[in-house]
Amino acid sequence: MNNPALRTGLLIAAAAVVILLYASVFTVGQMQQALVLQFGRVRAVLNQTGTDKPGLYFKVPFVDNVVLFDKRVLDLDLPVQTLLTADRQNLEVDAFARYRIIDPLKFYQSANNILRANTLLASFTNSALRNVLARSTRDAIVRTQRSDLMNQIQGDVNRQAKELGVEIVDLRMTRVDLPAQNSTAVYRRMTTERNREAADIRANGDQIAATIKAKADRDVTVLLSEANQTSETLRGQGDADKNRILAVAYGKDPDFFSFYRSMQAYETGLKGSDTRLVMSPSSDFFRYFSDPQGRSPATAGRSGDAGATGSVGR
Repeated sequence: MNNPALRTGLLIAAAAVVILLYASVFTVGQMQQALVLQFGRVRAVLNQTGTDKPGLYFKVPFVDNVVLFDKRVLDLDLPVQTLLTADRQNLEVDAFARYRIIDPLKFYQSANNILRANTLLASFTNSALRNVLARSTRDAIVRTQRSDLMNQIQGDVNRQAKELGVEIVDLRMTRVDLPAQNSTAVYRRMTTERNREAADIRANGDQIAATIKAKADRDVTVLLSEANQTSETLRGQGDADKNRILAVAYGKDPDFFSFYRSMQAYETGLKGSDTRLVMSPSSDFFRYFSDPQGRSPATAGRSGDAGATGSVGR
């Protein structure tokens, strides 16, 4: 009867030892830092600066309490807020921050947990954004001085974040835009301006086109006039040369010239197949048909009589 009781007692004692041993040890990971609290009072800070190595540690069971904090960089997403710039422009700013816990003791005393720390840091960041951006213009925020402004905001937030035992590693504005109602008004104004510029450009283009067309029409008129004048001059010179040549030829052989002109008249007058001429066969127009010398019938008869008379006389 004693043996079962003894065995039970030993099992209970072994279980108690195991429970005490389990409650006496804790582990600090590579990416963690820990606070050991004894009745709410900080007894030790582990793996804060790198001198304490991560691993297995001991504590007083049921007396010490261990609070673990992340050593990695933590993210803080900020809500979109509307800010007023120095040039009286409303801007919607969307930003984010990254931070890490550098003093777990101060962090525990001031913020106690990540959720409260995020709330405080968001308040610090929003206040710094309003203060810095309120002294800057829209162009400086959007284009020219954005990087310098972000560095200034990060420095302001860091001065307040040190009271929480954290350090801001990075702070950025992901989006800077006009509010929806302002964007609509700006879009309409830009549309109006672009339409006015397009109308001006189109009017200038029409004016330039009209000027070019008028100049082209004037040039065409001048060219045609000059061409007509040149052609008339050349035609006159050709006619003069033609008349001169014909006059020379006529002076050298009037009979041949008369024969040539008559042949041209025959060619022109008798060219068509349905040519009809109403004139006397004894007309001077047909003198080469009756006499190769081109003499009219009356002249040819007199010449023949004269020849016959002379011949008879001889």
